[in-house]
Amino acid sequence: MSAPIPVIIDTDIGFDVDDVWALAFALRCPELDVRLVVSDSGNTHYGARVAAKLLSEAGRDDVPVGIGIPLDDIAQTHAAWLGDYALDSYRGPVHADGVGAICDTIMQSSEPVTLICIGPLPNIAAALSRQPRIVRNARFIGMHGSLRRGYLGAPKPMREYNVRKHPLAAQHVFATPWDITITPLDSCGSVVLDGQRFAGIAASRDPLTRAVMANHFGWFDAVSECPVLKDIDPNERSSILYDTVAVYLAFAEQCLEMETLPVRISNDGKTLIDPAGQSMHCAVGWRDYPAFVDLLTSRLQ
Repeated sequence: MSAPIPVIIDTDIGFDVDDVWALAFALRCPELDVRLVVSDSGNTHYGARVAAKLLSEAGRDDVPVGIGIPLDDIAQTHAAWLGDYALDSYRGPVHADGVGAICDTIMQSSEPVTLICIGPLPNIAAALSRQPRIVRNARFIGMHGSLRRGYLGAPKPMREYNVRKHPLAAQHVFATPWDITITPLDSCGSVVLDGQRFAGIAASRDPLTRAVMANHFGWFDAVSECPVLKDIDPNERSSILYDTVAVYLAFAEQCLEMETLPVRISNDGKTLIDPAGQSMHCAVGWRDYPAFVDLLTSRLQ
């Protein structure tokens, strides 16, 4: 087996629960070497606390945590699980300047770093502005956009959250000439664990998986008034696990249908296939969806 791929995870963890599943998946992938986790958007101190506690539950409190740029006031849907956990209790390094930590980690690495970006992109846009040379030693993999299909499998593109939240930041990142791969809603919008797969994870005694399940149930309680979720039984299935596909793309593509397309971001947050756009690798569908969810299940059980 080749050496693990160095990765940085930039995440708006603490809002939608799929970030928790994605971070746990990354920590359980021997193909990846998680070098840094940085919180983005929202209350980034709170997000860093969620990431740090999850890393501690995984026995990975050697991984540095960075606090990203705080830009929004978003719901703290993991507060019940987080409790009074304080960053001061985290045994690993904590960087108050998360953007600086991204730049330093990339520039100081002796091998290329993969940025796994599973939230809005102000941190990455700021890193590109602060240290443009990071593109020489990094590639970008993001859960962003909607090219031909939208939320819940809608047969038309929609303004996807991670792009429309801060479209100017996304424009900057997507227009930068570097190695870009994305999983838009076309592929990641269909990922759910249910049936025996979900039951196996729910029954796991692994401490990290137990923490994921605690966040799963706590998140469903916190968003119980959301109309889209009212008919979902959290005892039977997961929410949509968008971000896990970006983690998978950091080390493999075999399960996905990939196209190289010119893509640009509009001022109002649309992700457009446009000849004037930057050429990037796009996961537009599935070749072997069962194989992917089987892999995800096996890594988290």
